[in-house]
Amino acid sequence: MRDKIKGYIDLTRAHFAPVWPLLFVSGLMLAFRDGGFFSWQILILAFFIGLFGFEAGMVLNDIVDHNVDKKDTDDTMTNYWRPFKERPIPSGIISLKEAVAVFLILVLTTTILIAFLPFPNLIYVYIIMVYAYSMEVFYQLVKRKQKFPFAQLLGRTDLLMFPIAGYLIVGQFDFTVILYLLFFYPWALAHLGANDIVDTVNDEAKELQTIAGLYGIKGNKLWVIIFTVIHLITSALFVLLDMGTIALIGFSIAWALIIFANVIIIRSENSKSRLKALPLFHASLLIYILSMIIDSIVII
Repeated sequence: MRDKIKGYIDLTRAHFAPVWPLLFVSGLMLAFRDGGFFSWQILILAFFIGLFGFEAGMVLNDIVDHNVDKKDTDDTMTNYWRPFKERPIPSGIISLKEAVAVFLILVLTTTILIAFLPFPNLIYVYIIMVYAYSMEVFYQLVKRKQKFPFAQLLGRTDLLMFPIAGYLIVGQFDFTVILYLLFFYPWALAHLGANDIVDTVNDEAKELQTIAGLYGIKGNKLWVIIFTVIHLITSALFVLLDMGTIALIGFSIAWALIIFANVIIIRSENSKSRLKALPLFHASLLIYILSMIIDSIVII
């Protein structure tokens, strides 16, 4: 039983779980701010929609990749993403049927919770949920055989749309949404490149056409740098045009972390040293999220 519990924790990457609902809620808090009202009921509901919905995506990732993950030879990324350092399906701790059952339970729970959201906004959230899971599958399958990074450019919009779904719980597609999209999309692509450059050994064994697989290590580094620069510009526009002083302070700290992460990636020569950049990317995201939430609370 203990091994099963550990397996389920690794399957869902449970130690990262608090971040995902906060990302979802960051969009909602901006919508509360723009709408000039607040609801504890909707906030709590959104937190659990974000939690169960994103965790379902994590499990779906493992289900789609359950065969290719058997080819892993480097445990660097597994040790980072999994608290007990196991890929539970390939290792046999969790069966494929059990993983599918967990995914369906999480999706069903999320679906039921969304039904309690205001109408017609709940329809927007349902549409984004279906889109996000479809893009997760698209990303995992297309990167196995491609000559252009369609999997990365299109597939990672699943993460991009997650906080937008939070905003649309009570908001509409407006200028704030556009700014959020412009801010978050290049961050997602830079972060993806950082992931890829750490996991090159396994991706080569799986014959995946990641950024490094398509363009080499130098091309992967350039990818991270380019999208980081774009992100720094669009995030500055976001905070200067749509947020206050608290967000500006938080964003400034996040920018410093992202720049430092880029320096690490540029200078590092192996996966283990490049891994040091990933916590900085993740810390920047958490700071962005908290900055938006706190800034919105002050305004509300």
